[in-house]
Amino acid sequence: FESLVKERLGDEAARAVDWSMPRVVCIAGDFTLHDAHAVEEIGRRIDLVSYRDFGGGLLALQLVASVPGSASATPLRTPAPIAGARSADAASDGSTVKSVRQFYDESPQSLRDLYADLDAMLISPADVQKEFQLHYVAYRRIKNVATVRFQPRSHTLVVRLAVNPDTVELVEGFSRDVRRIGCLGTGPLELRIRSHEDLSRAGELVRRSIEGR
Repeated sequence: FESLVKERLGDEAARAVDWSMPRVVCIAGDFTLHDAHAVEEIGRRIDLVSYRDFGGGLLALQLVASVPGSASATPLRTPAPIAGARSADAASDGSTVKSVRQFYDESPQSLRDLYADLDAMLISPADVQKEFQLHYVAYRRIKNVATVRFQPRSHTLVVRLAVNPDTVELVEGFSRDVRRIGCLGTGPLELRIRSHEDLSRAGELVRRSIEGR
């Protein structure tokens, strides 16, 4: 993987690969219950993805199992020190960078209640997986469909969705195109949700992101 990054993006990018919490994606025609149990026992960040080939014209992928893993597990390899690289739990060890869990803990109950409703909306399909990263909460199927950050001072949930901003009527202060903006999270469309009215407005866009539309 490092050789491929080096070939495509150069030496600097290869040295910057963060190996603190790698994720392994295993793709096969089918998996058994023993396979799912095995990845749970391993305790790594592992996804099992099954595929079905419909005659070469259509390939269907389904997330069969997903294990968040543990940041405290022994690394799969010993990486060279990387300046600025942190795992999802690094902020709890005296780091100056606050984790998304810390921002959540500092949020007023009203913002937590708003997030609880957003969370229920995002994980309503059974195959959507939730995982706390350092800077955001990730929701994914095969890939991220949404990421969420907390801004307690402004009582805001910052949500990024996998929706093309060109297909959305952007509203100042609520939605924006972040494809050319350096922001935390994944997805080209950002929503700023401050109330249940905003959450209702976001509902259709959230569904589109989950469904890949």
